[in-house]
Amino acid sequence: MMMLRYTLACLLIFSFGLTSSSARQAPYALRISCGARHNVKTPPTYVLWYKDIAYTGGVPANATQPGYITPPLKTLRYFPISEGPNNCYNIVRVPKGHYSVRIFFGVVDQPNFDKEPLFDISIEGTQIYSLKSGWSSHDDQVFAEARVFLMGGTSTICFHSTGHGDPAILSIEILQVDDKAYYFGQGWGQGMILRTAKRLTCGTGKPRFDEDYRGDRWGGDRFWNPMRSFGEGGDSPRSTENTIKKASVSPNFYPEGLYQSALVSTDDQPDLTYSIDVEPNRNYSVWMHFAEIDATVTAEGKRVFDVVINGDTFFEDVDVIKMSGGRYTALVLNATVAVSGRTLTVVLQPKGGGHAIINAIEVFEIITAEFKTLRDEVSALQKMRKALGLPSRFGWNGDPCVPTQHPWSGADCQLDKNTSRWVIDGLDLDSQGLKGFLPNDISKLKHLQSINLSQNSIHGGIPASLGSITKLEVLDLSYNSFNGSIPETIGELTSLRILNLNGNSLSGKVPAAVGGMLLHRVRFNFTDNAGLCGIPGLPACGAHLSSGAKIGIAFGVSVAFLLLVLCALIWWKRRQNILRAQHIAARGAPYAKKRTNVSHDIQMTRHGHNNNHGQARTAVENGPSLLS
Repeated sequence: MMMLRYTLACLLIFSFGLTSSSARQAPYALRISCGARHNVKTPPTYVLWYKDIAYTGGVPANATQPGYITPPLKTLRYFPISEGPNNCYNIVRVPKGHYSVRIFFGVVDQPNFDKEPLFDISIEGTQIYSLKSGWSSHDDQVFAEARVFLMGGTSTICFHSTGHGDPAILSIEILQVDDKAYYFGQGWGQGMILRTAKRLTCGTGKPRFDEDYRGDRWGGDRFWNPMRSFGEGGDSPRSTENTIKKASVSPNFYPEGLYQSALVSTDDQPDLTYSIDVEPNRNYSVWMHFAEIDATVTAEGKRVFDVVINGDTFFEDVDVIKMSGGRYTALVLNATVAVSGRTLTVVLQPKGGGHAIINAIEVFEIITAEFKTLRDEVSALQKMRKALGLPSRFGWNGDPCVPTQHPWSGADCQLDKNTSRWVIDGLDLDSQGLKGFLPNDISKLKHLQSINLSQNSIHGGIPASLGSITKLEVLDLSYNSFNGSIPETIGELTSLRILNLNGNSLSGKVPAAVGGMLLHRVRFNFTDNAGLCGIPGLPACGAHLSSGAKIGIAFGVSVAFLLLVLCALIWWKRRQNILRAQHIAARGAPYAKKRTNVSHDIQMTRHGHNNNHGQARTAVENGPSLLS
């Protein structure tokens, strides 16, 4: 039954199509030369590498190539720990699809730099690989590769410091593959990542990429590490130049040259055995490639063997000629293996005194993709980072909660099982030298239960939007530079247990709803705010005016002031006119005085004359009088 089940799974691979991809549109391909200022082409295939502009931070530098198969690029980009533990490439406009993502590591070509930095790598929030000591000495360890589904838009590849040197990246490749590539049955799909653990071409000593084999570009330009022998004296190589049928077919498009070499067991060692070190308690997808290229085996039944993996028989009575349909014809068998230890061992056991054969082996670790953080909450945290002036050493890049091995410092996460998304339920950023302001976008963190921003230099008002975070239990904004009044919306936080606003520059009357929290056993501290009043422990307030009344008073005072200015201006103009008139009159004063005296003498003379005659005259009769 096991033999039948896995054979059917294998044959299902070829049911997706046996035709070449030559008529298909060329797959999407993006190759980035990290740290490069110009596009470059590298021999022998002269593939195009794009310059590294505006994808990320870090520092460009000259590179040392650690491996023989490393692309011949001259620059890299490294990420000092001073820029934070998490640094990411954000690559925009990647079409939705299935991709092979490959990252080559580098070594900074400068003295006093670590010659073998160790760090972790994640793709779309899921950690896929951790560099191990000695990686620079093995060709198949100078890069990490995974097959992953990307959902379109911006794709994120992150590098996480582990305290062993600064991450240094030589190149990044994003190569589209068939949507059904490496289909292995149950569990396969968009929530799954296949990380390449080992890929071998048997019976040859030459490392090759698909490009070297002239393979189809839909295969993803895989690297095949050569395996001349599994063990001394235990096998012998075979090779052919004959055409191999059913090789470069959908969905995996293996290069034909892969099947033109092989290892065959011997009489001294009938079993073919291969072991690799793996991570314990993981699932692995094992792909075995066969083609009967041995000239001594010409018919069905001449070579039959079992496939045993970690002691369990996965395929019985494997007859390559029979199962593939003939000699020089490709056959691929796949098995999913749960490994509890640290070793995965594949054994081909011949039957009837014969020998086993194998052309290539691929081993992938099956990784379940992490759930991501709610997009609105990620956006809110990014805006908070800018508004608060969060130091770069925090490394708030990528996803706040995943990979779970490297969450953001200062942000607490919780998985919401209802939405299968991570949410932020705590902010702990006390004593971090923050000097900005608290933005209204904090209200988008609707799952917050605790906020601690104490002992910083945050200024501005307390956002009224805080009142909409209904799950908030602890709010500590003490010892900052917040000013203005306490928003009345704080009184709507019915889950609040602790409210610390002491040590700020707040003013005005504490809202009644906030003061009433005392009755609900909420612990709070409002001391060291010179302008606050209205609750026990604070100064008493004067007549309390509403905001509308305060606006009305301010408007009335402004109008009265304008009227006062207008009256003063009118008085000043009138005074100026009076002074001008007096000045004009003063200039004619001597003449006016002389005439007045003459008139006075004439009148006195007439008055005496009239009195002497006892007769009175009118003003008309006396003539005009000169008045000064």
